[in-house]
Amino acid sequence: MDTTSTTVLVAKGLTKVYRMGEVDVHALRGVDFTLHQGELLVLLGASGSGKSTLLNILGGLDVPSSGTVHYLGQALHSASQSELTRYRRDNVGFVFQFYNLIPSLTAYENVALVTEIATDPVAPDEALALVGLGERLHHFPAQLSGGEQQRVAIARAVAKNPRVLLCDEPTGALDYQTGVQVLEVIDRINRELGTTTAVITHNAPVAKVADRVVTLADGQVHRDERNMTRIRPSEIRW
Repeated sequence: MDTTSTTVLVAKGLTKVYRMGEVDVHALRGVDFTLHQGELLVLLGASGSGKSTLLNILGGLDVPSSGTVHYLGQALHSASQSELTRYRRDNVGFVFQFYNLIPSLTAYENVALVTEIATDPVAPDEALALVGLGERLHHFPAQLSGGEQQRVAIARAVAKNPRVLLCDEPTGALDYQTGVQVLEVIDRINRELGTTTAVITHNAPVAKVADRVVTLADGQVHRDERNMTRIRPSEIRW
């Protein structure tokens, strides 16, 4: 990836403190972070290291206790709820560990829900073809495997034609072989569409598919490293 490319997201000094009864829980402790146009970044770290909190702030699902975060110059840390809603709707695709599909809707209909509100959507059948489900448009979630359901969830995120794709443990509920298939879809979207992508995982071997790896520990950036070579998901072993 070109290291001179546009910085899409930049965070400085992010902290996040949650009040749990009588105790303050420090989820982030002064995080500086950048995400560049077109890169595939892996956020690595143990459970409780702050990965999901950081991703939620970058995606406009949460706001920091202190510090700043900007999307192409737009201040997200001081944005109103309506501004954050518009930011999420227009710019960000989310993929979570659990698929959050509507059981009574087909794969096509689940994806179409998003395209109806997006400003520049990809057609649902095209998005499903991109994730290898062009023949499963009219299947309901119960008729699909876990990996296929996750691919529908990815198609739903991609159908918004987002500038940024944020994936929180997208292979966490899947076995090794199915997890690799899902990573191949994410890798393909990043390579073919140029979608700026961040993937959370606690699974260290997954980091090898990334352009860059940021490791969090105890709410702080422990390492920020660039991979010299980026391997294909099919080459991962864990």
